[in-house]
Amino acid sequence: MARESKGTAEEQFDKVRETCKHLAGIIKQGHKVTITHGNGPQVGDILLKDELAKDTLPQMPLDICGAESQGMIGYMIQQSLRNELRRVGLDLQVATVLTETVVDANDPAFKNPTKPIGSFYTASEAARLKKEKGWHLINDSERGYRRTVPSPIPLSIVQGQMIRELMDLGVIVIAAGGGGIPVTSGDESEGVEAVIDKDLGAAVLAKVVKAKVLLILTDVEKVFLDYGKPSQRPVDRMTVQECRNFLEEGQFPVGSMGPKIESAVRFLESGGNRVIISSLEMAEEALAGRAGTTIVA
Repeated sequence: MARESKGTAEEQFDKVRETCKHLAGIIKQGHKVTITHGNGPQVGDILLKDELAKDTLPQMPLDICGAESQGMIGYMIQQSLRNELRRVGLDLQVATVLTETVVDANDPAFKNPTKPIGSFYTASEAARLKKEKGWHLINDSERGYRRTVPSPIPLSIVQGQMIRELMDLGVIVIAAGGGGIPVTSGDESEGVEAVIDKDLGAAVLAKVVKAKVLLILTDVEKVFLDYGKPSQRPVDRMTVQECRNFLEEGQFPVGSMGPKIESAVRFLESGGNRVIISSLEMAEEALAGRAGTTIVA
């Protein structure tokens, strides 16, 4: 969703339909796909609605908000993709799986909340929220104070077997939206107040479905070194070791390309063949090796 958009249903559907045109093109070429997506703006809107209605309706915890966003975005994708597939002559089923992602209850992230979410607050509002709700807030880029929450490492997917079975039946599955709904492991799992990075969640999903290729679509056609500097230069191909070296050098910040590169490393080290990072508009070209950045083991 574009930064300047208002986030209306119409705007979001327009963006999803454009995305699904490219996805339908990839599927038409014979690729078997599983789809995941981000949910940052949508969860932010849900949290804002909760905040505005707090005197009338009970506020929901983050795992519930994540589930709500998965349903909303999944609905938009599955409807739009079915329509696009029909336009290219394919009659395939598309289904959204409400996906729970397992995290370790003892993950150090729970003691160090770093993921900004939701609205901006003044210093006085931040002090009140910290006292009333126990929230951890930071001054985010001088635009105001924002709540930060834990972002634990995703370990596995509760619905993994179900997703594989649906794929075996020829269903195109949309899963692990926003990284998945964070839950603890054990006989009685439960949701936790956290946000899973969507790219790290995608790597876990790719492993679950035994994907050979992980295609990460973002705002830029390729990965760049020295991004935003006069020395900026594109990267056509990298190895896992080169990725690690560039991460150590600080080439890929946590708030931008960093999680995508870490996701690529995790996927390749778990048996994947290659990772491609490119823009939506160049998705088909990138899969054919004519665009994007390819990362190999």
